[in-house]
Amino acid sequence: MYLDYFGLTEKPFSIAPNPEYLYLSERHKEALAHLTHGLGESGGFVLLTGEVGTGKTTVTRCMLEQVPDSTQVAFILNPTLSELELLASICDELEIDYDHNNATLKTLTDRIKERLLSNHENGRHTMLIIDEAQHLAPQVLEQLRLLTNLETNHKKLLQIILVGQPELQTLLRRNELRQLAQRITARYHLLPLTIAQVDAYIKHRLKIAGGRQTLFDFAAVKQIHQLTGGIPRLINLLCERALLGAYSAQVNQVSKKLITQAAQEALPETMANASHARTSGKGVGRTLATLCGVVVLFAVGIGLSYFI
Repeated sequence: MYLDYFGLTEKPFSIAPNPEYLYLSERHKEALAHLTHGLGESGGFVLLTGEVGTGKTTVTRCMLEQVPDSTQVAFILNPTLSELELLASICDELEIDYDHNNATLKTLTDRIKERLLSNHENGRHTMLIIDEAQHLAPQVLEQLRLLTNLETNHKKLLQIILVGQPELQTLLRRNELRQLAQRITARYHLLPLTIAQVDAYIKHRLKIAGGRQTLFDFAAVKQIHQLTGGIPRLINLLCERALLGAYSAQVNQVSKKLITQAAQEALPETMANASHARTSGKGVGRTLATLCGVVVLFAVGIGLSYFI
């Protein structure tokens, strides 16, 4: 709808994970460096946490691009599983044959360990990535720890990357998981983008889509940062709606006012209401200030009349 109007070749703020739009802020690069360093250590667990929409998947995807072909990767996207279901999922991801009708924790564990040893003997590495790991039950995490017991004199044969929301850190502080926590070789908590990074993020996506990098004025960028808290997924939602608003208004640049209007339609209700409350609060503040001024002047007037 608005593509031709703004000279864009495609939507710059789609929430679909398009690798062409990949933007690594300094914080994403730092997270990637921590994870890469952790994988280069003796193995065990690597931890990546962050709020929803901060770019954990982006960092994980970048890391996978750097993984050599000699590494076999198992990627678990739905960790709401029992111990048996998790081991079965790992076998499926690693293309390990097993008897689906008579599978037990022991038989699946044995089959996985056989693959780990076979990969090691053939000069290959094995990596397990679990997304949304905050949903893992403590007993399932303990089962994962047991899988890392297989090791050589120099390294463990299975490297596990746990990716999740901040609740994952709380989960790993539980007393029954202290052995697992001690095996984490690297951890990084991904923070939201700063104002400068939000500005660079928006310009980067506009450039890839063939548009002008000045489509959003800086006041609009500051408002975007304030309303979204610097979370990329929310930035995309808000910018997409703001472009539609600019097209409807037939203006060539997105202003702060358009961002505020877009927030009421695009952002979660709680955030939009907070934005409205802040705006309303300023108006109330100005009204109160005016009333206070009138009262003071009235009081002064009464005082002067008394002395006169």
